[in-house]
Amino acid sequence: MNDAVTLTGTQKVAVVLMNMDQARAADVMKQFTDAEAEEIAAEIIRLRRVDRVVSDGAIREFHELVTAGGRNSHGGKEFAAGLLEASFGSERAASVMNRVASSMAGKAFEFLDTAEPGQLMALLDGELPQTIALVLAHLRPEHASPVLAGLDDSLRTDVAQCIGTMGTATPEAVRMVADTLKVRAGAVVTSRDADAVVGGVQPLVEIINRADVSTEHAVLDGLDSRDPQLAEDVRSRMLTFADLVKLDRRDVQLVLRGIDASVLAMAMKGSPDAVIEVIRANISERNREILEEEIDVLGPVRMRQIEEARAEIVRAVRDLEAEGVITVQRGDDDEYVS
Repeated sequence: MNDAVTLTGTQKVAVVLMNMDQARAADVMKQFTDAEAEEIAAEIIRLRRVDRVVSDGAIREFHELVTAGGRNSHGGKEFAAGLLEASFGSERAASVMNRVASSMAGKAFEFLDTAEPGQLMALLDGELPQTIALVLAHLRPEHASPVLAGLDDSLRTDVAQCIGTMGTATPEAVRMVADTLKVRAGAVVTSRDADAVVGGVQPLVEIINRADVSTEHAVLDGLDSRDPQLAEDVRSRMLTFADLVKLDRRDVQLVLRGIDASVLAMAMKGSPDAVIEVIRANISERNREILEEEIDVLGPVRMRQIEEARAEIVRAVRDLEAEGVITVQRGDDDEYVS
């Protein structure tokens, strides 16, 4: 980069923030949405150091900001993480950084974004569980879930275990797998640089959270017999219907707003009193009357129907959380079994 005009708008914002002290930069960062902050953080990580000429050129465009002249800009992962933490707090910053890392790593496999689950399964047919795990861990969870669900039981457990225990993959390894799949798929997209890829329990949790109930049970049952500790780790991080009690009142209301009363009545059947109370306290009087009518006419139902209803609500929670609309507290608080 020889001139600031070669920078994108997001890169220019990143350069300006890199030239500010962290306290002032944090005040600026707070004005952005999570999605915007993710893009800016990703650019800060990529840029690391910016030539003074380029830096000065970008700063001139932000003439209303005063920065210390004569120094090079310093970026990188640590700077981005520190800035996000100062801006949003440690928990929200960690969530944003995780999404940034996943987004940057997933670029290597972005050519698979438009592939159907059946095409992905055909493409991955015959691959080692470790290879399948590497690919699925860096696709969008909703994209990876149907592929995991379509694998044979034994292979599915192998892949789930690999995702859950995966460490850091080198960019070279990621590119090698991506390039091999591109050749097989006949893709002509040019490879893009990938940052270090981090696997682990969370990518597996994200995938299972997007899967249907039968796939969730199959994966967890398989892990129970293969790696009980991993299965327990996954369960402890997964969203459940009972996690409604961990949401703020406003967040509960946002979740319930889009749920049909019949689904809600089904999900509440046999639920802990604390969960039922949270639901009833966060819907309007009219909707509460409709819900009570649904409950009154609901006779004996299969446990599978209840689980499916609860899963629909969990997906709604997960979608709103992924969009940054609500926040789910995860910790060692008392938990309820749904």
